[in-house]
Amino acid sequence: MLIKLLLIALLLFIVFNLFRALFLMMKNDPNQPPMSVFLGRRLIWSVAVVLLIVLALGLGLMSPHPRPY
Repeated sequence: MLIKLLLIALLLFIVFNLFRALFLMMKNDPNQPPMSVFLGRRLIWSVAVVLLIVLALGLGLMSPHPRPY
């Protein structure tokens, strides 16, 4: 259960970084950090989420749903 809460928190953080990049793109303020910083964070955390899911499935902390057919 804890692993699922951690995954949800990480996914919300990824969406938060995506919207921060969107607002920076819309404002185009030269004093703010570039949009690529937040998109890079989003990419790194997305890779971390995928690795965490693979690790949790491999260790048996999560179980996938059976095939629908």
